[in-house]
Amino acid sequence: MRKALRWRFWLETGVAIATSILFVITLVQRDWIETIFGIDPDSSGGGLEWLIVAALMVVTIMLFTLANYEWRRARAAIS
Repeated sequence: MRKALRWRFWLETGVAIATSILFVITLVQRDWIETIFGIDPDSSGGGLEWLIVAALMVVTIMLFTLANYEWRRARAAIS
């Protein structure tokens, strides 16, 4: 099965895992962006953080969906 999976599957899965971790971190600790980068683009309003949470959620779902497509393609190629 591993030989049938293209590099695209591994890339999509890896990035999806990274974005899901960032999603959870941003959901729990929204001011990590200000802490790491030392800037406060929305003046502690929280709007930018919620936008980032939503964007990370959409990207994560999209990447896992694409990885699932690659998985099914590889599985069909084997059968």
